[in-house]
Amino acid sequence: MSTLAHTMMTAARSADSGLAGPGELDRYPFADAPGADRVGIPAWESGDPELGRVGRRAAGSRGRGLHGQLVQQLGQMIVSGDLGADRPLVPEEIGQRFEVSRTVVRESLRVLEAKGLVSARPNVGTRVRPVSDWNLLDPDIIEWRAFGPQRDDQRRELSELRWTIEPLAARLAAGHGREDVQQRLGDMVEIMGHALSQGDALTFSRADAEYHSLLIQLASNRMLEHLSGIVSSALQVSGGPITGCDRPTEISLAHHARIADALGAGDGAAAETAMRQLLTIHPEVERVVPAPREH
Repeated sequence: MSTLAHTMMTAARSADSGLAGPGELDRYPFADAPGADRVGIPAWESGDPELGRVGRRAAGSRGRGLHGQLVQQLGQMIVSGDLGADRPLVPEEIGQRFEVSRTVVRESLRVLEAKGLVSARPNVGTRVRPVSDWNLLDPDIIEWRAFGPQRDDQRRELSELRWTIEPLAARLAAGHGREDVQQRLGDMVEIMGHALSQGDALTFSRADAEYHSLLIQLASNRMLEHLSGIVSSALQVSGGPITGCDRPTEISLAHHARIADALGAGDGAAAETAMRQLLTIHPEVERVVPAPREH
């Protein structure tokens, strides 16, 4: 086993032990904080008993800090519909509800505003914005939608978007002979193969995400590269098959190896075809997109 494979497997095991990893969906125990349910802390404007429901699902805070935790909580509540469109968000009440400072609340709302989830206007205050205003390509919003009521729509939309991005990226990548990146793709296939033999799904998924990110990078198209976060987010959300990348299988591994071989040979058509085959391993995807065409 290569040094790179060993490093990735060690890192994956560390993440599996409870340390936060990239793109992981963490839930935070604001509602369980000391005094969170004390009499005298005001309810939010509507008195909605479901408000704060996400907080009560908490599994434990893992390394994001108060600011990141509050962004996560409020973002999940907005995306899930617990905080509906045009809902007023009063900073003082948020601070009391989650027991955080005004500075933390203010900075968190700024982050959510940048994502299109809320708007702040003079004499109006901060309000939740409708879905049509959200930055649906933001990796956090992709993740929150994938774990909320819009889960099925999010997964379908991600599959369709990947079909737009990745076959083209595979074709373009074949025309750029960057040996260092191609070698790295081969390393990822090696790691995935070893992880498959060991039954290590976590290492397989980490190498898989790296593989697809490298492939888009190899396409040398800056606009496609800007969309690579979408692919990473699609690979990181879980809960049912999206594509052949979802779980370690011999078929998935073979398609990844075939793509890498086609790229090494400079065969863009073969790389595109292999990518389309990879993205249609599961019947769920075949209902969304046409079967791959032979070139």
